[in-house]
Amino acid sequence: MHYTQFKAYYPYIGPFDPCPPIREKFYNTPPQLYMVYQPPGLPQYSPYEALKCGTLWPALFGPYDAKAVEGRVGT
Repeated sequence: MHYTQFKAYYPYIGPFDPCPPIREKFYNTPPQLYMVYQPPGLPQYSPYEALKCGTLWPALFGPYDAKAVEGRVGT
């Protein structure tokens, strides 16, 4: 099973909502939710890259990309 950090949900749209509906909404989940334990020997960033990314391990890096959160992953 392949996971993705970006999930979607479909909110309820009521018949009397005053605003145009947003039919699909997206949210980001952190990568550590999918790693039960930290296996030994994970690749590591260099110290500079680790400070830039906020983590020492690439497997735990969760980029915040506004386009991806809005559902336009890869565009």
